[in-house]
Amino acid sequence: MLAELAVATVMVLLTVVIHGAGLLALGHLMEWMERARGKSRISPVSGEGAVVAVLSALGLLVLHGIEIWLYALVYRVIGAVETVREAVYFSTIAYASIGFSDAAMAPEWKLLGALEGINGALLLGWSVAFFVTLMTRFLPARHHNG
Repeated sequence: MLAELAVATVMVLLTVVIHGAGLLALGHLMEWMERARGKSRISPVSGEGAVVAVLSALGLLVLHGIEIWLYALVYRVIGAVETVREAVYFSTIAYASIGFSDAAMAPEWKLLGALEGINGALLLGWSVAFFVTLMTRFLPARHHNG
């Protein structure tokens, strides 16, 4: 159990750092786009609005993919699963907290898979908060008559 907790701690720290750096990079990219355009607000139904939304979503998917594959690599290295396919599959369902089955996981490493689920839920939530903040920053401000 101590080995599982040690590996989980390293993975949580590593994925949080990766995620923070990735969000920082995405934020800087969006700021660069904003400066290049010379204005900060865009219409959500414009081509520019669609590009910002799609690039942001793809960036977040790539970031989560890196973190999922990193867990999968660890599962293979420690011998928790037999194949790369099983490692990626298990990592994906654990990270996304889908939780179909941990049958492919070696019993002595199942706690690591559960902790990946908690880690993934937090990182996904962080991404949603980032995406919402980003979209509200680029969308036109609402004018209230009152």
